[in-house]
Amino acid sequence: MNRARPDRVPVMCQLSMGHYFVQLELDPAAYWLSSEIIADSYINLAAKYHFDGILINLPGRAPNAHDYVDRIEDTPEGKIIHYKTGESCSCPWDDLPVHAESPGPSLDEIDPDKLYYEDPHTLGGLKYPFHYDLEPGDEFFPEHIFDIIDCVVSRVGDELSVHAEVFSPFTQLMERLGYENGLMALIEAPDKCKAILKRFGQGAGDLATRQAARGVDAVLISSAFAGAGFISRPMYEEFVLPYESIVASAIKQAGVKAYTHTCGAIGDRLELMRDTGIDGIDTMDPPPLGDTDLGDAKQRVGDSLFLKGNIDSVNILLRGSAQTVRKNAIEKIQMAGEDGGYIMSSACSVAPRVPAENLAVLYEVAQEYGVY
Repeated sequence: MNRARPDRVPVMCQLSMGHYFVQLELDPAAYWLSSEIIADSYINLAAKYHFDGILINLPGRAPNAHDYVDRIEDTPEGKIIHYKTGESCSCPWDDLPVHAESPGPSLDEIDPDKLYYEDPHTLGGLKYPFHYDLEPGDEFFPEHIFDIIDCVVSRVGDELSVHAEVFSPFTQLMERLGYENGLMALIEAPDKCKAILKRFGQGAGDLATRQAARGVDAVLISSAFAGAGFISRPMYEEFVLPYESIVASAIKQAGVKAYTHTCGAIGDRLELMRDTGIDGIDTMDPPPLGDTDLGDAKQRVGDSLFLKGNIDSVNILLRGSAQTVRKNAIEKIQMAGEDGGYIMSSACSVAPRVPAENLAVLYEVAQEYGVY
């Protein structure tokens, strides 16, 4: 991440929750309710695949989370957590758990001053005004949301690089309004959107600073929906760049690395992403999933950013053979490995059913072809 030469090209993929469930044969409902199980799963699969880092992309669960559970229902598709509040969360055997949410407020009903930070991956999903857990507490960021970070950092020490994650202001806006309504709001109510984005930028920066204080090495800004499939380059410059800059600045002031995860086509905005003040770019989906040529990205922004990803998560890792993965991974090292600054990784999350033997190839290739 310092764009210097390590001993070899590091390997670190972001794994989907479904991949943890499948590979570790986890009970998805038990996982969803327990910081300890989540932390164990991160560490166990990092060891299985010889990853050099772990991305912690869930907040810790309240120690008394089970006190809110009325019952857990078994279904052929997975489990359903029924809470005493009357709410529920569907937990598939091989996919992301989803909280059943009622419709939120409209844009007109939202007061930006009541917003700060939002995370749909909490036990209660999104609320307005947002709070962690099923009931509001005394602190906006309760201490237990850092339990997974604390556990992983204490257990892996200096052996692995530990990264935390915050949602970008733009992602939070889209989650709050819904994607169709959110995109229309950029056109119909740009000033109100900017007021909301500013608040989300402040909240994400605050959370990232708190994560950095727990000992992580980097904070990922999850900005999945800011690619060309959603918004144009000028709209990125207007609605994403200024507010992700707030978050990136807070992360770097806290003394750790900041990098951005954006899916899909980002080839036309690599320099704009750099201008947010980040240290690196994640995913860089290649065609046909996106449009990023890794060699081109290395030439354009590799002198100022580390690059992570570019291995096709679908056509190479999921549908390809181990030999296909090997050939592709060697090509990525040849394209971006020179002089350091490249982290070998899947372009986006590793899908639930990606064969374990395909992921194992990445470390083997790094050992054989990625040594400096």
